[in-house]
Amino acid sequence: MFTLLRPTTTLLRTLLRPTTTTAISPLTTALFKQPPRLTSAFHTTPAPNATQNQVRKGCRKAQRARKPVSPALTDRPCMKGVCLKVLTMSPKKPNSAERKIARVKLSSDRLITAYIPGEGHNVQQHSVVLVRGGRTQDCPGVRYHLVRGALDLGGVPNRITSRSKYGTKKPAKA
Repeated sequence: MFTLLRPTTTLLRTLLRPTTTTAISPLTTALFKQPPRLTSAFHTTPAPNATQNQVRKGCRKAQRARKPVSPALTDRPCMKGVCLKVLTMSPKKPNSAERKIARVKLSSDRLITAYIPGEGHNVQQHSVVLVRGGRTQDCPGVRYHLVRGALDLGGVPNRITSRSKYGTKKPAKA
């Protein structure tokens, strides 16, 4: 029926609070002190520093530089190129489609494989195209996109949404 209450600091403070301004005992002053505030509610154990033996064996190595997504376009957003071959490719496992891709020789004489976005295209051999970076996730080895509406590659016809990505002008109002 009865539960035992553990005396907490707030309970002890209220019980031992002096009512008059007489001499205060050291016990009550210790109880009235506020506990130090913690900076955050969560504490993570800091990473231990390396020992001398670990440093001697070579634990502190510089991180490897990240591999660029589009290595042929270093320090530039786009590059001009000439299409050598236009073909289709089937995507990786869960997806099923025919992705349109093109083998392009860039102006820097590098050969790349680029994805042709949007529905339908007018790219053929010897077409001059603009290439931007950005890989196609479900096509292995395809790390570049062709820019629609630039140079010989036309925009997507009858496109209403996301027209700027597909090189389409705003439709005329009737």
